[in-house]
Amino acid sequence: MLCDKDQYVEELLILKTIAENLNQSNDMKQMLQTTLEKLLDLTHLETGWLFLVEDKPDYTKMADFNLPPALSWDNQKPMRCGDCLCLRMYWEGTLNEPVTIIECERLHNAKEQSWGETRNLTHHATIPLTVQGKRLGLLNVGSPGKAHFSEGELALLQSVAYQIGTAVERTKLSEQKEKQAVDSIARFIVDYYAKASKVTRYLWKINDMKRMLVAIVEQLAYSFDWPCVAMITSDDDNLYLRTVHQNGQTQSGKELVRKDAKKSTRKSGIVQRAYEEQSVVVQEGLLRVLPGIQPHSYTAAIPLKHLERIFQTYETMGVLLIGRESGPFSELEVEILEVLAEHISLAVEKICLYYEWQDLLLVEERNRLARDLHDSVNQKLFSLSLLAQGVRETTLHENTHTAEAIHDIGQLAQETLTEMRTLIWQLRPSGEAKGILASLKDYAEKLGIQLTFLMKEIPVLTNRVEETLYRIGQEALNNISKHAGTNRAWIRMEQDGSYLYMKISDQGRGFNPGSPELCPRSFGLTSMKERASELQGTLSISSEEGTGTMLTIMIPLWTKEEVIDQ
Repeated sequence: MLCDKDQYVEELLILKTIAENLNQSNDMKQMLQTTLEKLLDLTHLETGWLFLVEDKPDYTKMADFNLPPALSWDNQKPMRCGDCLCLRMYWEGTLNEPVTIIECERLHNAKEQSWGETRNLTHHATIPLTVQGKRLGLLNVGSPGKAHFSEGELALLQSVAYQIGTAVERTKLSEQKEKQAVDSIARFIVDYYAKASKVTRYLWKINDMKRMLVAIVEQLAYSFDWPCVAMITSDDDNLYLRTVHQNGQTQSGKELVRKDAKKSTRKSGIVQRAYEEQSVVVQEGLLRVLPGIQPHSYTAAIPLKHLERIFQTYETMGVLLIGRESGPFSELEVEILEVLAEHISLAVEKICLYYEWQDLLLVEERNRLARDLHDSVNQKLFSLSLLAQGVRETTLHENTHTAEAIHDIGQLAQETLTEMRTLIWQLRPSGEAKGILASLKDYAEKLGIQLTFLMKEIPVLTNRVEETLYRIGQEALNNISKHAGTNRAWIRMEQDGSYLYMKISDQGRGFNPGSPELCPRSFGLTSMKERASELQGTLSISSEEGTGTMLTIMIPLWTKEEVIDQ
């Protein structure tokens, strides 16, 4: 080691370099390894090792450099197993200052067991690692043939050991804090998901929309201890406040809070922004969000989205609003809220599908009853009417009173037959023997097209209207099969005022409706437009190349009297 007149400066340089090295890493093992190597290089020593020591008999070798073969034998087994004089003194509390260990016990044992060369390494300096009286481990350094360490050398090594001890303690505290933070986050995530799972399991048992809207706000408020939870739903881009739970009470209704939200020129609030941007929006401060909802220090608006739409991957169907005082919404919490919103959206979507399934069952049952009435009672009434007419003709000249009675029977049968036909029309809102929807479904299957119906309740239609819609649907499915390059299609039917709309769409290759290359389809499109025009209706085409095609058929509704007349 250095001992000339510049020794003091050199020692300060060593301490400075070691301190800089200790601050370069927060990884304990890497930090100690590089520090040991740097120390040996600066002090011109050749070998060393470092232990972090726990209560007897536990210790861990954290770093080593240039160990002789005798100590490196069998994956450094002599350094990992058993104890030595250094450790025993440490555990007994007698090793409090740097000392020179004469004839190291580990080297002696290795020599006795013939584990390899010691390279003439016999002595080493042992320096306890401490910080503020707390003992952490041992630093051992030496060189072949070096049998003595001066007081100056030991003092320098002790100063280095203080630095190492401080760095070890700092790193342990940092690791402990990181572990506590990770554990805290893990507990937070597990707790959050457990509550969310409990809510979604409850919601999935509900098959009524009104009950669902109430359950969402109540379950979230109770499970997460949120003072305010509200459900805002959209209907044709109008936003309605449906349910809100605040101050321990739940209110339901359908209050318009924003008309045509996507086109509104009014200043966008947190709810409208979440609806328009289809992303979570959070804000801080006591700002008024919606009429009737108290302001809170922290507010979040989470969009609820349909997972499958015709032309968009997602379409916002509502917004979940949360207000609280407990603290801001972190990025992690926002991510979890997005997952929770997906579960709520699926639960709502499930109810919509349940309603559609019930409607289809109702249509099937009504069609079955209509077929049974048509095939049995209707035919028998018709036969009775013909029979009465024949008997009346036979008895007309023989007994006028009998003929009149039989005539009355025939008239009664004819009137009953008319009423029966009206009843059949009321039972069969779906035209043909199998109904327009079932017929189009069968036709699509024959073409290899998977057809999905998106419909609300529609009024009773006349034979003529159903026949027209069926023929237009047939032609549209033909075009999809031949030209669209897809095997999926959607049909939406709904009433809007005094008009019935049928929209037929696909996500195929699309086309330019004004293109001169439209000839293969032009006859079919012309035919469909003519059919709609015959009922004072219209047919419009919306399509672009690569975006699919939508046909919209608008037909005026017939009155109830016109239906009965037909």
